[in-house]
Amino acid sequence: MTIEEKISHLQAAAMEEARTEGNAIMKKHEDALMGVFEQHRIEATRQSEMRVKAERVHAKQQLNMAMSKAQLELKRELGKTQKELKKELFREVEELIRDFMKTEEYKRLLIEYINKSARFADGAAITIYINPTDEDKKDYLEEHTGMALTVSKEDFIGGVRAVIRERNILIDHAFKGAIEKEYREFVFRGGAGVE
Repeated sequence: MTIEEKISHLQAAAMEEARTEGNAIMKKHEDALMGVFEQHRIEATRQSEMRVKAERVHAKQQLNMAMSKAQLELKRELGKTQKELKKELFREVEELIRDFMKTEEYKRLLIEYINKSARFADGAAITIYINPTDEDKKDYLEEHTGMALTVSKEDFIGGVRAVIRERNILIDHAFKGAIEKEYREFVFRGGAGVE
């Protein structure tokens, strides 16, 4: 073997060894990079899952807040509508009472109230008041009950009030108090979530 052949053989062997070492270094570097990449991928996946979970929780909170706000607004609207309907209903009630006060049945009711009050007084001094709007019925009522009546200065819509002073008793058959009590206690009932 000549020197040139030896150099060529040595060169080929060195190149082969360098190639093998280079490939090993590259493989080691590639494996290290793949390990770093895998760790990075796992961390990125974990962070994105956490971000998705956090966004889901945030979205739920936003939805709950929006629902609460909408429910509150609906309750306000419902309350406002119920208040308007209640006022309208009681305006109609007052109109019906005014119409009722023009009937013979109303006169009979006044007579009944006056007689009940007189029986309750049981001989004690009693002052029986009728509403100012019923002043035109005073003579008729006195004639049919035998009681002296006083026209009230206060408008209590209709009905009768009587006072037994010696026993400090007020007998109240006035419509005004009954209507006010009903108005205070009136609540709409029925429907989903409506009392």
